[in-house]
Amino acid sequence: MTEIVLFHHAQGQTDGFLTFADELRAAGHLVHTPDYYAGATFPSVEEGAAHRDEIGHPELMRRAAEGVDGVPPEVVWMGMSLGVVFAQLHAQTRPGAQGAVFLYGALPPDALGSPWPADVPAQVHGMTDDPWIDWDEEVAPFVAASGAEVFRYPGSGHLFGEVDSVDYDHEAAVLLRERVLAFAAESAPR
Repeated sequence: MTEIVLFHHAQGQTDGFLTFADELRAAGHLVHTPDYYAGATFPSVEEGAAHRDEIGHPELMRRAAEGVDGVPPEVVWMGMSLGVVFAQLHAQTRPGAQGAVFLYGALPPDALGSPWPADVPAQVHGMTDDPWIDWDEEVAPFVAASGAEVFRYPGSGHLFGEVDSVDYDHEAAVLLRERVLAFAAESAPR
């Protein structure tokens, strides 16, 4: 069993997000899902991003940190889109991370003020033509610093792995889940 913290995207804890968390649980993992939107969900990424901006970065950071208070250090940090910021920050700055999985983006480590830990394996998943992912300016520097596995799926959808998303792509979602579940299984503390 791997302990996982899964941070939601800008649309909040949608049914698709919760389904993904439940699939990780069904595979035998303990999954924490901090809700820094306090139950609010949005039908589009744009509406969720407007809510994110209304809350503001400092408050979101405070809520995300509060949501993982008491979580042991030996976890796999996962984030979806907006949630990547929080997952990556914790994986970079909290000793003991077992790994990190970033769905729909990643940031250069220096954007979060610290280097990527040499012993923390990572994966990045996204669609090749996703307009919300900057593969060259954000993901490439992260991969160069971390040695992360990168999985680029054909298409332009953003939240393509979520069953209730307008971007859902069944074939890509199945492959994404297989890869994430394999990573989680390999990350279990020994």
